[in-house]
Amino acid sequence: MKRNWVRGMIGGLSFTSALFIFQACYGMPQDMMDDILLEGKVTSLTTGLPVEGIRVSVENFGNYANTNSQGQFSFYTPGDSHLLLIFEDIDPEAHGNFARKDTVLTSPCGHEYIDIALEEK
Repeated sequence: MKRNWVRGMIGGLSFTSALFIFQACYGMPQDMMDDILLEGKVTSLTTGLPVEGIRVSVENFGNYANTNSQGQFSFYTPGDSHLLLIFEDIDPEAHGNFARKDTVLTSPCGHEYIDIALEEK
């Protein structure tokens, strides 16, 4: 009985060791797309003040960031020849009610900085 238990332990450790070595040699699959860093600032068109709580997202990729108290955002997204950026107010009661705005980046490079002013509804 004890022999079967020891054999099972050694077999389990051998299997997990083999998996660890396989992962160490071959690693995780690599992301083959070039990523782009999107940074920027969102302000109010009427007051010029920064706007907090605006979700900045990229259509079809699911990447997004929310603006902080200084209206700034920053996130990485996969590169593409055209990126549709969507600026939408996710909490209109907290920071004002701003209209959604879409903009297209054509031929973005490794780092893009976007300043955008949103109109209040």
